[in-house]
Amino acid sequence: MALLTGIGLGLVCAAVYAVLALTLLQRQDETLDQKQAAIAQLLGERGPGHSVAELQHLLSDVLAGHAELSLRVTTGDGEVMFDKASAQAWPAKQRRFNVPVAATGPATSVLLALDQRGDDALLQRLAWTLACTAVGGALAVSAGAYWLVRRGLVPLHRLVDQTRLVTAHDLARRLDGSGQPMELQPLIEQFNALLGRLDGAYRQMEAFNADVAHELNTPLSTLISSCELALRRSRSAEELRDVLGSNLEELHRMAGIIGDMLFLSHADSGSDARRERVDSLAHLASEVIDFHEAALHEAGLRAAVVGETAAQVDARLLRRAISNLLGNATRYGLPGTTVTVRVNRVDASSVAVSVENDGPVIAPEHLPRLFDRFYRVDAARADADRNHGLGLAIVAAIARMHGGRATAESSGDTTRVGLLLCDA
Repeated sequence: MALLTGIGLGLVCAAVYAVLALTLLQRQDETLDQKQAAIAQLLGERGPGHSVAELQHLLSDVLAGHAELSLRVTTGDGEVMFDKASAQAWPAKQRRFNVPVAATGPATSVLLALDQRGDDALLQRLAWTLACTAVGGALAVSAGAYWLVRRGLVPLHRLVDQTRLVTAHDLARRLDGSGQPMELQPLIEQFNALLGRLDGAYRQMEAFNADVAHELNTPLSTLISSCELALRRSRSAEELRDVLGSNLEELHRMAGIIGDMLFLSHADSGSDARRERVDSLAHLASEVIDFHEAALHEAGLRAAVVGETAAQVDARLLRRAISNLLGNATRYGLPGTTVTVRVNRVDASSVAVSVENDGPVIAPEHLPRLFDRFYRVDAARADADRNHGLGLAIVAAIARMHGGRATAESSGDTTRVGLLLCDA
C-alpha cells in the first residue's frame, strides 16, 4: 500500500512540477519577447531630435518593475548608450539583436538578459514540498489503510479462532456468524455446510468400520470355534468333511463381503461403466428373474416385467443391480404378491429400472439412507447371516457409474427401489 500510494502521489507531484516549470519557462520567454519588441520599437523610432538622456529615460521606463531584467545598448561605434544589470550580472538567458537607429546610420547592438534565479528557487522549494507531500501522504495513507485492514480482519480472526476448536472428535460444532459482517455470511454458511457433510461422512465412516468389524468378526469367530472344536479330539473323515463344509460356507460369505467392498472401492475411485448396446432391457430383467426363480418360489412370490426399452448400458453391472433389487424385494415382499420389474424411458437421455413389491412400508427417515453401506432398517440385523447390507449400496454405485442415481419411495403397501441411468 505504501509503495502504490507513493508511486501514485509521486506521479501527481511530478506532473504538477512539470506543468509549473513549463509555465515559468513560457512566462520567461514571453517576457523577453515583449521587452525585445518594446526596445526594438523604441530604438527604431529614435530620431535626431532624441537626446541620449531621453533615450536612457525611456529604456529605464521599459525595464521598470522588472528587476530580473538586464539591458545593455551599444552604438555602432562601440559606445555604451545604456547599461543596467540585475543582481546577477548578465545571467545565462540572453537575447542579442541589432536595431538600426537611422536609415543611413550604424546598427545599435542590444543585449537583453533575464535573471532565472527567482524561478529556479521557486521550483526548488516546490520540488521539496511535493516530495515531502508524496512521502508523507504515502505514509499517512498506508498507516490508515493498515489500521482499517486490521480492523476489518478482526471478524476473520475470530472465525479462525472458532475453526481451531473444530476437531475430528467435535465435528458437531458450527461457526457462529451472528457477529460477522454480511460479506462473510456466505463463507460461514458454506463452511458450516461443509462441517455438516464432514460430520455425516465421519459418522458414516465410523459406522462403516464398526459394521465391517462386526460382519467379518462373526464368520471369523465361527471359523475359529469350529476349527477348535474339530481339533479337540479325533474325528472321522465324515465329521471333518461336515466341519470343512460349514467353514467353507462362512468363507464364501466373507469372500462375498470382501468382493462387494472391493467393488464399491473401485466405484468410488471413479470407475465408469463399460457401455454396450442392449436392445431389450426387459429381456435382460427376465434373465435375472429366471435366476431368482427358486428364491421367489420359496418366498411365495411371482415376478413380472413391465415396460420395454433399449439403452447403452453395462449389461453385466445392470444384471447385478437388478439381482440385488430382486433379492431385496424377495426378502420383504408379502407372500402371494407379485414383484414387478419396471423398465421405462424417462427421456431421450435417461432410462429408469425399478423393482416394486408389496410389503412393510419404509419410514421416510430411512429412505435417504437405504443406499448407505451396511445400513439396515431393522436395527436388530435380522437375516444378517445371508444379507450383509451392501446390496443397495452396490445398486447406488452402479447407478453412479452410469452417470445416474439410485431412487427409493415407499407409500401405502408398496415399496419401489430402483436406479435412474444416463443413456450415453
